[in-house]
Amino acid sequence: MEKKAGKVIEGENLDILIGSIPCAKKERAQEDKDVVKDRVKANILHILADKYQIDEEDFVSAEIEVVPAGEARDYGLDRSMIMGYGHDDRVCAYPSFMAMLDLKEAPERTSVCLLVDKEEIGSVGATGMKSRFFENMTAEVMQAAGQYHELALRRALANSKVLSSDVSAAYDPNFPSVSDKKNVAFFGKGLVFNKYTGSRGKSGSNDANAEYMACLRDILDRNEVAFQTAELGKVDQGGGGTIAYILADYGMEVIDSGVAVLNMHAPWEIISKVDLYEAYRGYVVFLKEA
Repeated sequence: MEKKAGKVIEGENLDILIGSIPCAKKERAQEDKDVVKDRVKANILHILADKYQIDEEDFVSAEIEVVPAGEARDYGLDRSMIMGYGHDDRVCAYPSFMAMLDLKEAPERTSVCLLVDKEEIGSVGATGMKSRFFENMTAEVMQAAGQYHELALRRALANSKVLSSDVSAAYDPNFPSVSDKKNVAFFGKGLVFNKYTGSRGKSGSNDANAEYMACLRDILDRNEVAFQTAELGKVDQGGGGTIAYILADYGMEVIDSGVAVLNMHAPWEIISKVDLYEAYRGYVVFLKEA
């Protein structure tokens, strides 16, 4: 009872249970005696080899993720919400991608849906936003079009407009003290814009300029897309980061936008169907008119 919340369960104790049935002795008669002694382990290894062609030595290099079982499903007596694992950040990635596919006419500007990895640990690695993948890809496209030189690449990146699609924290009536009700996202009020994120106020975040926000407001208002603005909780009581600041390093106009999520980072997260639909509509008109 005297431990801090972060110490109640130590990270090294977060083991998972994957089996309890031992293999039949006759099935393992030819196995090593030590393996046969641990008959539950032997049975699990047999299942892994049979279903997934994974041997014990493959665990040295394998990347295996264990997530809650079950598909996303309706939530609430009115079925107005969706409960699912990993809404952060599948619930923003999916409408972003579908918005680009559903454009009926070619937009004036080139549309890009960039899905990156490892945002929760600092956007590092070859698949994170801090890699030069997007910059290099843009250079390759310009080279193929016969238009590449370093200044042109810099100008192309700096003249880009971006919605950094990431979730925001929804108002939780069970824990109202962590939010400012005048600056928090609510279910059913549409796409969420976070002018800035970060911790202890704006530390470590992008801070979108007023002109860009006004441009986006105009586009959404003209197309009757519902949207709201919010912060990620009270100052000094949390916060979070996205990839927006990395894109802003290129001089891009960028703002965080996405869907409000309740129970963020829990095994099952909750979002509003209305907010998801309005986010999709917002992304479509952004690609058309921004």
